[in-house]
Amino acid sequence: MLRRLSARKTFFIVGLLTVLAGCQSAPPASQDTLYNDLGERHGIARFVKDMLYIVVEDDRIAETFKGVDIASLHRNLTDQICHLANGPCAYNGRSMTEAHAGLGIDETDFNALVEDLILAMEQNQVPVSAQNRLLNRLARLHDQVVRIPEARPTTH
Repeated sequence: MLRRLSARKTFFIVGLLTVLAGCQSAPPASQDTLYNDLGERHGIARFVKDMLYIVVEDDRIAETFKGVDIASLHRNLTDQICHLANGPCAYNGRSMTEAHAGLGIDETDFNALVEDLILAMEQNQVPVSAQNRLLNRLARLHDQVVRIPEARPTTH
């Protein structure tokens, strides 16, 4: 059975990481051990695979992934996380804005995916400090993924 984080806890984590992302710059690659702490490419690929298994069973967001080439998604996510962790990988996929255009992803969807990623990293014994450093880097992509609908004009 999957353990779910409360909406309040997820909101707090994502909000905190977003704030921290704006306040912290990544250390030089020579000092950055995130790639190693995530288990290098093999470890990243393993928790990305597990996250995708969780996602397709997650009623909150599974519909978004119907019809998606999961093998390609796995490869692209693994490359992207490897690249963000300053590993030797190149991410050659579409931009986040392009990849998520028209999907109508909102805060709830984004938070659900973050929860699923955290669960997968926990299942793979990724150290909490490495999880937080990765989530900090991924939080920087939030505004490229989440599409906040424009406010409707009010009538008096």
